[in-house]
Amino acid sequence: MTDFKQWEGFEGRIWKEEVNVRDFIQKNYVPYDGDEAFLAGPTEATDKLWGALQKLQKAERAKGGVLDCETEVVSSLTAYGPGYIDESLKDLEQVVGIQTDKPLKRAFMPYGGIKMAVQAAETYGYTVNPELKKIFTQYMTTHNDAVFSAYTPEMRAARKTHVVTGLPDTYGRGRIVGDYRRIALYGIDYLIKEKERDKLNCGCGNMYDEVIRLREEIQK
Repeated sequence: MTDFKQWEGFEGRIWKEEVNVRDFIQKNYVPYDGDEAFLAGPTEATDKLWGALQKLQKAERAKGGVLDCETEVVSSLTAYGPGYIDESLKDLEQVVGIQTDKPLKRAFMPYGGIKMAVQAAETYGYTVNPELKKIFTQYMTTHNDAVFSAYTPEMRAARKTHVVTGLPDTYGRGRIVGDYRRIALYGIDYLIKEKERDKLNCGCGNMYDEVIRLREEIQK
């Protein structure tokens, strides 16, 4: 059983024996039945940053709903450097980073479906780099492409005529969402070590299709 010194004072056992954020929360949360008296008002820094953001929101509304849109960079965790709400106020920011390189600038996210991403940009008057359209049409398989290739002709017809809704394409499909609470509780090094152990134990020497797929997903 792992027991880091940072865990002193926290209750529970299972979450120390395996990566289990749910068990940690269940063993350590304390219900609060009081009122809002414990809340503190915004700091001066928050007021200034919120004021700067409100000006941008006003400009966004005046422009028709989109202030700016990315057309040259595909969104990813490492696509941009640190971003600030306002460069002149960046020393006031406690958490650095926004989705793109400018506040309220819409990201270009073609992995779900290149047609949707391009159409979203064009709706507001932006033109996506033709090279990106070529890459995600000819060389990359997007999620939408993969889903539609799995449909039978009957499924395609049912979807097109809206007889059936909720099929796993566009935004009706499930998404894999990272649980970043794990990093705060266990640390990157520990999580990598546990994931390596998962791969060693995956399949027990058998190499069936689903085992191969699972080992590949664990490796990622």
